[in-house]
Amino acid sequence: MLPVIIFFVIHWYFSLFCQSFFLHRYVAHGMFTMNKFWEKFFSLLTYIGQGSSYLSPRAYGILHKMHHAFSDTEKDPHSPHHTHSIFAMMWETKNLYSALVRNCLEIEARFEVPYIWKSLENWAESWFSRIAWGTLYTLFYIACYLYFDLPWVFFLVLPIHYFMGPVHGAIVNWAGHKYGYSNFDNNDKSKNSLFFDFLTLGELFQNNHHKLPNRVNFAVKWFEIDPIYYIIKVMNWLGIIRLKPQAVRVMS
Repeated sequence: MLPVIIFFVIHWYFSLFCQSFFLHRYVAHGMFTMNKFWEKFFSLLTYIGQGSSYLSPRAYGILHKMHHAFSDTEKDPHSPHHTHSIFAMMWETKNLYSALVRNCLEIEARFEVPYIWKSLENWAESWFSRIAWGTLYTLFYIACYLYFDLPWVFFLVLPIHYFMGPVHGAIVNWAGHKYGYSNFDNNDKSKNSLFFDFLTLGELFQNNHHKLPNRVNFAVKWFEIDPIYYIIKVMNWLGIIRLKPQAVRVMS
C-alpha cells in the first residue's frame, strides 16, 4: 500500500509543479525568461510529469489567456458559473482544447502562444503516447497488488493518474471560482480557497491571481503561502530563470 501512496503523491505534485511553474507562470503569463536549453528541458519534464494527461503548452496558454480576459462570463473557457457540474466544465474545456490542438478554432491574435517544441507536442498528443503512459500506471498498480497485497479499492484512483493534468485544472477553476474568501473585488467570482495552499501549490489563490495576474507570488496576505514562489526564487538565484521586474515589484 505504501508504494502506491508514495507514487500517487509524487505524481500529483510532479504534474502539478509542471503545470503551475511551466504552463501557467511561464507560458501563459511570461513571468520569467529562460534560455532555449531550459525551455526544452521543462517542456520534456512537463511531458514526463503529466504523461497520459499531457497538456499542450500552446493550447494551455491560449485557454488561460482567454480565462483571464473573460473571467466568469459566458466566454470564459472554464467557469463553474456557466456549467451545471465540474464534469460539464471539464468536457467543455476539453472540446475547446482539442479544437486548438487541431488548429480548427479561430482565436484573437492577443491570445496566441507560439509553439515551444511542436514535435514533442505532436508526439505527446498521440493516442499511442497517452495509452502507453496509462498502461505504465496500471502495470505499477497491478505489480503492487500482486507483490505488496494492495487492496483492490486503490485501483479506483487510477483514473486520477490517467487525467492528472485536467483534474488539477478542474479543481483550481471550480473551487477557485466558487469557494473561499476574497481579498479584492475583481468584477468576477474568483476566490482564495485555502490559507496555506500546499494542496495545489499556490494555484488556489485565484482571487489574488486575477487581481495581479503578472505577480509571480500568488500569496498576498501574511498568512498566505505560495510554495512555487519560493522554488522560483531559488531557480532565479541559480540562474536557471530570470524573473521579470514587473513580476516581482507588483505589491512585493
